[in-house]
Amino acid sequence: MSDHTNGTGTKNEAANGNGTGHAKPKLAVWKFASCDGCQLKILDLEDHLLAITESVQIAYFLEATRVEIEGPYDVSLVEGSITNQHDAERIKRIRNMSTYLVTIGACATAGGIQSVKNFRDVNDMINYVYPRPDYIDTLPTSTQIKDHVPVDYELRGCPIDRGQLLEMFNALLNQRKPVIPTYSQCIECKLAGTVCVMVANGTPCLGPVTQTGCGTLCPTHDRGCYGCFGPSEDPNTTSLAARMARLGMSDSDIGLAFRSFNANAEAFRTEGDRHERH
Repeated sequence: MSDHTNGTGTKNEAANGNGTGHAKPKLAVWKFASCDGCQLKILDLEDHLLAITESVQIAYFLEATRVEIEGPYDVSLVEGSITNQHDAERIKRIRNMSTYLVTIGACATAGGIQSVKNFRDVNDMINYVYPRPDYIDTLPTSTQIKDHVPVDYELRGCPIDRGQLLEMFNALLNQRKPVIPTYSQCIECKLAGTVCVMVANGTPCLGPVTQTGCGTLCPTHDRGCYGCFGPSEDPNTTSLAARMARLGMSDSDIGLAFRSFNANAEAFRTEGDRHERH
C-alpha cells in the first residue's frame, strides 16, 4: 500500500466514514479501456456484496446503478487501461478525489490485451481494422494506471479473483494491508494436488512465472497457464523460455506466449522483446 494522500482526508478518516464515525465510506467504480469483466466480478460477489453495502456506500458504479453521488470518494476501484488523451486526464481527476485508488484487473495493472498495439505501428493497425480510421482518436500505447497516477494497491487477473477482492475490501475497511500472495502459479498447483502439465505432458505453461490467483483453472483441465495474473515475484522468464524451446516451440511462438493479457508487464514485455518476430 502506498502512502499517497490528498485533499479528500486522511486514510484513517476514509476507513471510518471521513472521521465522523457514522457516515459510510463512499465507494466508486470506474471504467477505462476494458471488457467490463472485472466489474462483473464485483457483481459476482452476490450475497457478499450485500454485506459490503452495509459498511460502504456505492456512490458511483455505472455497471450496476444509474445513481451518481458526487465525490470525494474514500475508495475508487479502477478497471481498464489508458488508451487516449481524454482518459489520461480523467484518471488524474479521479485520483485527486479518491483517498484510496485500487486498480483491478490486467488492463488496469499492465495495459491489458490491448497493449499488443504497443509493439506495432498503431496507425498501421488502425488502417487495417477500421473502415474510417479518421474516426479513431487513440494514443500509440495502452498503459497501466500507475504510469499516470499513484496507485495504492493492485488486484491482478483477467479477470480478478473474487476471494482476493473480498480480502481487499476487508483490509481497507479494517485499516490494514491486503494479504495477496505473490508467489507463482506452480505453488498453487502443488497445494491443490494438480499434476504439472509441463512435466507430465510436455505442455508449454506460463505457471512458473505467473502470480497465483486463478485457482489452477487451466492446469486443472490439462492446459498450460496463459499468464492471466501477470508476472510473479522475481520470475525467471529466460529459463522458462528456454524450456519452451526444448518443448518444440518456435521463437516467435514463445514471444507470443508472453504477449497476451499482461503483455506490457515489465517481465513479460522484456521476454517478449527477446523473441520479437522479424
